[in-house]
Amino acid sequence: MGELVKFIAKSLVDNPDQVDVREVEGEQTVIIELRVAPDDMGKVIGKQGRIAKAIRTVVKAAATKENKRVVVEII
Repeated sequence: MGELVKFIAKSLVDNPDQVDVREVEGEQTVIIELRVAPDDMGKVIGKQGRIAKAIRTVVKAAATKENKRVVVEII
């Protein structure tokens, strides 16, 4: 799922080499931390958080197949 977030983020930003994704796994929950360049933060979040919400929705749908709960944090 981290690779999915990385692929989406790299396609959105101007500096794809500065995209960093880390996965922190628990028993039931996976936390995905997404870091981008400060200039690209607005592109990943979107107006009123719409793009961030869309990324979270896609990742949650992928996680449902694995019976896990996923939290995407944009740092």
